[in-house]
Amino acid sequence: MKQPFIKKIVLHFNQSGLDLQILIAGCIRNNQRDQKFLYEKYYGYCLKTVFRYIYHYDKAVDAVNDGFVKIFRNIERFQLRDIENLEMVLMGWMRMIMINTAIDHLRKNNFLPEIGDISDSTWAQEDKSQSSDQVLLYKELVKQIKKLPPSYRTVFNLYVIDGLAHQEIANLLGISVGTSKSNLSKARVILQKIVKNNDREVSDVCNM
Repeated sequence: MKQPFIKKIVLHFNQSGLDLQILIAGCIRNNQRDQKFLYEKYYGYCLKTVFRYIYHYDKAVDAVNDGFVKIFRNIERFQLRDIENLEMVLMGWMRMIMINTAIDHLRKNNFLPEIGDISDSTWAQEDKSQSSDQVLLYKELVKQIKKLPPSYRTVFNLYVIDGLAHQEIANLLGISVGTSKSNLSKARVILQKIVKNNDREVSDVCNM
């Protein structure tokens, strides 16, 4: 897996690895208070992840909630290895669950375009993984990605933002590596036309 764009903007929360280990252990024991804390702490992060794939608000929320069900159901499988970077590893693990859940929702709808928009209240959801400047860049980037056809958008998200290789994308979506590369190339062409008069940083990300 190549280096994902999202990892470049992740900052650590003010929570020690020990505290996070205790929280995870509580979730493994199905402690509802710990599950509620984890849910509320990472809800904003997970919602913004899903919104890169699903733009209908209600459907995105459904996908996030389905994703958290999978997280709590499988959290005992989470590997507590890199304690120093535990939160970043946990967020990456949760992100992939959310991505897979979002893709499952899209697949059920045959990757049809969604009708709707990203509510401003979504960006107000607490997410301490990004600075204020990074949130603005991320918000602008997501709004531009939304304009892509779903099949192009999904590959662009997986490759550029989430750092998956074309073979991983092909396996995940059930397409060929060639189709993945073609969709990425077409997505970049469309995005370059969209953002050529916009912020330079957004354009740079599109070329990654």
